[in-house]
Amino acid sequence: MIDLPRLIQEAERQLSICNACRYCEGYCAVFPALERRLSVESSDVLYLANLCHDCGACLQACPYAPPHEFRVDIPEALGSVRLGSYRRYTWPRRGAGLFDNAIAASVLLTCAGAILAIAAIIGLSGMSALTTIDVRAGSFYRVVPWLAMLIPSLFATGFGVIVIAAGAGQFWREMSATHRLKSLRWRHVVGAVADAMRLQYLDGAGPGCYYPDRMRPSSMRRTLHHAAAYGFGLCFAATAVAAFEQDVLSVLPPYPLFSIPVVLGTIGGICIIVGTAGLLGLKLKAFAGGIRLSGFALDASFLMLLMLASLTGLLLLALRGTAAMGGLLAAHLATLLALYATFPYGKFVHAAYRFTALVKNRAEHDAEVTY
Repeated sequence: MIDLPRLIQEAERQLSICNACRYCEGYCAVFPALERRLSVESSDVLYLANLCHDCGACLQACPYAPPHEFRVDIPEALGSVRLGSYRRYTWPRRGAGLFDNAIAASVLLTCAGAILAIAAIIGLSGMSALTTIDVRAGSFYRVVPWLAMLIPSLFATGFGVIVIAAGAGQFWREMSATHRLKSLRWRHVVGAVADAMRLQYLDGAGPGCYYPDRMRPSSMRRTLHHAAAYGFGLCFAATAVAAFEQDVLSVLPPYPLFSIPVVLGTIGGICIIVGTAGLLGLKLKAFAGGIRLSGFALDASFLMLLMLASLTGLLLLALRGTAAMGGLLAAHLATLLALYATFPYGKFVHAAYRFTALVKNRAEHDAEVTY
């Protein structure tokens, strides 16, 4: 169980030292935001924790890092608070337990998804649907009916969006409780979108992240993160185009290999696999090198689910005209079920909280206020 008040108190201590030193002001957005504050409140710590991208540059440069008696380790301190903030703002509160048991939850939900998918296929379409070769239009829906796919996915997506939006709203209110902005404009939101899409603060002020090696910076983490994120965007675009072709043009899947949905989905799936596998490799290397990683299990479980969903999707695409199609569809639906179920209670939530922090940072920077 995470003791968030104690973690916030320790982060306050370290940030107070940083605010007196100010050696790292050019590394990222955290330290200029810290300098705008004459004192550090708990709401400030939560804000700065989600603004931090964990590049490690400040730890590398810090004269008070361990083994110094001040023991300043901002990436570790803010990383622990950031993980605690996910639990703090989640709803319902019982869902917070999934953040602490991410790997077990992912494994169990994937197994449950496989059982449910196979049971649905047998119950709705018969045992033969698992091994029948079918290359006609709408073949997927003769294995699992369209509504049986659509309704659960819409419900899970809607529920997840509501949970994450509610959490981000509460986070915004809490971090604005002591220091309210005088104005918030669209340019702040647009600027935050640009910061997020470029991963503006994941470059360690130029040379890259000190991750997985605290002694040597590298841009690999940023590159792999971009691959996974933009791959996800391409897969979302492929789904949107496929929905248009099916519901508006009445063209049922599976689609030709060189159609827009297939091309977008293929490129996106490959990017996701490369990005997630690479990020997992970096995390394992960092863990083996003795670097303490806050939320390692949360990160690893999300990356594994995203990678498996992409891998099963690509295999389904490649073997859709064979007897393996039914089984692969069940496997793909199983991983998607686990991904949807953990969507509001896994690492995906960091995107909402970090974006919210980036918006506030843009607005504060424009206002040039001192708190």
